[in-house]
Amino acid sequence: MSSTAPPQLRDFYENPAVPVASGDARSRRQARMLAAVLDAPGALIVDVGCGDGSAAATAAPILAGHRIVGVDWSQDALRRARPRLAHVVRGELDRGGLPFADGCADAVLFSEVVEHLVDPDRALDEVRRILRPGGHLMLSTPNLAAWYNRALLLAGWQPVFSEVSLRGIHGRPGREVVGHLRLYTARALRSFLTASDFEVVTIAGAPFHGVPRGLRWLDRAACAVPSASSVLLAHARRR
Repeated sequence: MSSTAPPQLRDFYENPAVPVASGDARSRRQARMLAAVLDAPGALIVDVGCGDGSAAATAAPILAGHRIVGVDWSQDALRRARPRLAHVVRGELDRGGLPFADGCADAVLFSEVVEHLVDPDRALDEVRRILRPGGHLMLSTPNLAAWYNRALLLAGWQPVFSEVSLRGIHGRPGREVVGHLRLYTARALRSFLTASDFEVVTIAGAPFHGVPRGLRWLDRAACAVPSASSVLLAHARRR
């Protein structure tokens, strides 16, 4: 979503082989959090960095009665999103900004995006611009301090979700390179959102679909302690 990224990073995200979808469990949890705070039907929900549209499509039944518009700068992602979403537009978080008027959105979904950005501060400014006062930001991002990452660091391994190369995985479990540039703990995410002039309502936890099957029960249990969960789900309001 950031057009100031180096050309090689933009090429990386336009590669159809690069994963742009995230887990359904995270999407459903995030949608339920948003549905619980929307006052009336007809809200405009902008999914910034919609990827292939699978997350918004998973959330749509829970957010029935509201309008979801997906936006992404990747032409390949938009091509894959169009069959899943009724409303899809191209937009960027800089170079003119998102194609929405100031204060038009009731809510913004910002799912698994911030960890990919060169300039997350500018991105949050743009998200804040399109939200109405009191509008809802639902942000999700991998947790640097996930329960297994704490153990991996103690053993001298690179944490899951962190990447040192766009060409391959080095020193950590996993096989997919997804282009993560920044990682947050729950404490850091709360501080970042507050500094970006959002009021943090809550930070919850969600499981990670890539956890080995035998450990998924433990990953679900860790969601009860968001600071140790795989994925951080932040609900914040525009001040």
